[in-house]
Amino acid sequence: MNGILNVLKPAGMTSFDVIAVARKITQQRKIGHTGTLDPSAVGVLPICLGNATKAIEFMIDKDKVYRAEMTLGVTTDTQDSSGKVISSHPVDVTNNEIVDVCKSFIGEIAQLPPMYSAIKIGGKKLYEIARQGETIERQARNITIYDINVIRIWDDISIFGENSSTVQYATKKVLFDVHCSKGTYIRTLCNDIGEKLGCGGHMSFLVRTRAGNYDINSAFTLEEIMELAKENTLSSKLVPVESVFRDYDKVQLNEADTAKYNNGVWIKYTYEKENKNVNKRVYDFKGVFLGIGEVFDDGRGTFLKSKKFFRG
Repeated sequence: MNGILNVLKPAGMTSFDVIAVARKITQQRKIGHTGTLDPSAVGVLPICLGNATKAIEFMIDKDKVYRAEMTLGVTTDTQDSSGKVISSHPVDVTNNEIVDVCKSFIGEIAQLPPMYSAIKIGGKKLYEIARQGETIERQARNITIYDINVIRIWDDISIFGENSSTVQYATKKVLFDVHCSKGTYIRTLCNDIGEKLGCGGHMSFLVRTRAGNYDINSAFTLEEIMELAKENTLSSKLVPVESVFRDYDKVQLNEADTAKYNNGVWIKYTYEKENKNVNKRVYDFKGVFLGIGEVFDDGRGTFLKSKKFFRG
């Protein structure tokens, strides 16, 4: 089974939990996901099966779109609603101020990864260190926020704690869509927006609506995937791996060049005169997708060589 399965990850499961369930359903040994989602988050999690796992390195770099709910007035140690409250402040800001501050984060910004994350420093994951009550120095990373669209703002009461120890806080909720680059932590974005507003904030809900070329409208729940497997129709729902590279120009080789390309031989590139030094979607003379090729000029002429081979 080769291809990409667009999974709708449920809340309460890690991305690796989803992989484990998908592996059991598909009986597929070669399987991997294209970017983790926090256990509390839901949404698009493309999973690669078989030879499509070779495309993961290309898919991780793609941009993402999220719908998030931000709660202003309360900060937590995890920057989301699963953590412990570390501060609370009155939300004395107008809706226009909230929108303006959200918009101020559009562009390339430096973001400090949260302690509760899977990033490894010194061989240990940050969340493992955080659970021991420690905080260590992290390096800020450059990320890009392409757009933020505030959908709705409303007053609310947020409750933290359990049973008799619950505490209520007067807060504002902000529902917004954000289009961002890989490596962006939306809970950190919420925390930073709250900090800039002077009242603090955290992420109270998150759904990933798009990851690269795959959106939530075409995603399958794990229950739907189980039913498709029982009906032996799951293979028909897999997205061909070539869809990852739909923005690349297509090159279809003749029969002689197909044989050379399949054997790793550089091909004298005569298929077009423009667009040198770029990647191409390469197909054999019968129209079968072979993989990604790189067009380059080495001084002796222009050639095409295989960069990633997917067939076989």
